[in-house]
Amino acid sequence: MSNKLEVSFNSPQCGFMSIGFDDGEREFHTTTAHAPHERALPELMQILTALLDNNLPQKEYVLRWNREPEEFDFCFVREGESVILEIYQYPGETRRASEREMVFSHAGDLRDTARAFHATFAQLYEDKDTDEFEFNWRQPFPLAEFEEFKNKMN
Repeated sequence: MSNKLEVSFNSPQCGFMSIGFDDGEREFHTTTAHAPHERALPELMQILTALLDNNLPQKEYVLRWNREPEEFDFCFVREGESVILEIYQYPGETRRASEREMVFSHAGDLRDTARAFHATFAQLYEDKDTDEFEFNWRQPFPLAEFEEFKNKMN
């Protein structure tokens, strides 16, 4: 297993958000856009919630996100109490497998990984009014999905 994952999602600006992943061995930083994958942030929280649910049979999830024109797949695979996160980048919206490049991978404890995401989401939530999240991200903070994820963490 790799070192503990650190996740950072910075306050959005003009419809874009800087995000980063670092596990001490590898790191990846990029900017993501609020559109056209407008449900990326709530879907990410839903995926993490589902990964924590031992009763769900599905163990693999793919989240699509973009930064214009590049697109990303965030692939999560649960294996017992571990999770593998792989982030693939495509040069554009055509999403040809032959053109994709793995830009980050991490294998770690499922709960530790979920805690890393929870910490950054909690910070986004705490700062949402001060940072004018809804105005700057062009959509509201996904409160229902955050609450469900937070409850699953307990």
